[in-house]
Amino acid sequence: MTAAGVSVEPEALALPADFEDYLRHARVQQRLSPRTLTLYTDGLARLQALLLDGALELRTLSLAQARRLAAQLHREGLAPKSIALLLSIWRSAYRWLGRQGRVAVNPFDGLRAPKAPKPLPKALGVDDAVQLASHVEAAPADALAELQDRAVVELLYGAGLRAAELIGLDAQASTSAAGWVDLQAGEVHVLGKGGKRRSTPLGRAAAQAVQAWLEVRDQRAAPGEVALFVGARGHRLAASVMRQRLAARAVAAGSPAHVHPHMLRHSFASHLLQSSGDLRAVQELLGHAHITTTQVYTQLDHQHLARIYDAAHPRAKK
Repeated sequence: MTAAGVSVEPEALALPADFEDYLRHARVQQRLSPRTLTLYTDGLARLQALLLDGALELRTLSLAQARRLAAQLHREGLAPKSIALLLSIWRSAYRWLGRQGRVAVNPFDGLRAPKAPKPLPKALGVDDAVQLASHVEAAPADALAELQDRAVVELLYGAGLRAAELIGLDAQASTSAAGWVDLQAGEVHVLGKGGKRRSTPLGRAAAQAVQAWLEVRDQRAAPGEVALFVGARGHRLAASVMRQRLAARAVAAGSPAHVHPHMLRHSFASHLLQSSGDLRAVQELLGHAHITTTQVYTQLDHQHLARIYDAAHPRAKK
């Protein structure tokens, strides 16, 4: 920052009396923690540096000027969350100054930071996903749990089920069942978000894994239990237990990242799109209400193509 041609760092600035008074109020009345008070002090010092840099007046700062200050933060490369924090501090300070009659308007009211881009869903590579789905424990401590785990992985990756959809499956179709596997038809029927039902094809590997589990399920399930997948006590498998067992299985299979159920759903969608390019079909299989939700996987597909290009094309190599 510069003021009168001199480089000024925010932490080196003496805060104006208006900001000092607000900080005293915040410390006493709002009982801010020392850490939070330091954040507020640094944030107001940052604003003071910007005001000096732009030859702007604290008490007459306009909405247009405040917008330019926020835009400057963005140009400086601050993350949206950091900008949002600064704007919140500045908004609070000006709100107090307004109650004290020191400013006529709060120029930061209604001013919002730019939205942070949504992180892309994490998906396994095709080889890694297939290796996980194909993994078989050589000498499992619990043979029944091993068969169930294999069926769980196959349904998550092979049918793109959500965790809640998977643990909601019953062993047999009924009018009260939230979902079930129809081995004869080669389909999985689930109750998805918003109470919407959908059916998705069941691949051969998944069908074989489910069939193998069904043949021994009664040895583990408690009497009268209708759930397809069950825990150690024989009742419907808990989502937390399923996540723990999947993560442990992924480690045993040599997966390169921490694997959770939704990562296999992302992998299902990404790999389908890479092979078919049919976004609408992937939308139907995932049960997305809007195509825009599914479009995020096109970005994963583009990343996949970019990696292939960078690795294979002679003019792409550095």
